[in-house]
Amino acid sequence: MPKMKTKKAVAKRFRVTGKNKLMRTKPGRRHLLTKKTTKRKRNLRKKTLVDKAQLKTYSRLMGLV
Repeated sequence: MPKMKTKKAVAKRFRVTGKNKLMRTKPGRRHLLTKKTTKRKRNLRKKTLVDKAQLKTYSRLMGLV
């Protein structure tokens, strides 16, 4: 059976933590930033974990499972 290739589009969007969880960036930080408060923009800078329901799907695409 051949090796499973990593989906490069997914690999560019997610980062793997030490415990094989996936970190993602929050949406809403590309444009229309003038109407958003400084606090909101600051919180959008932080990374967050991928939801448990989607973790299996993205892990498979990343070639972790």
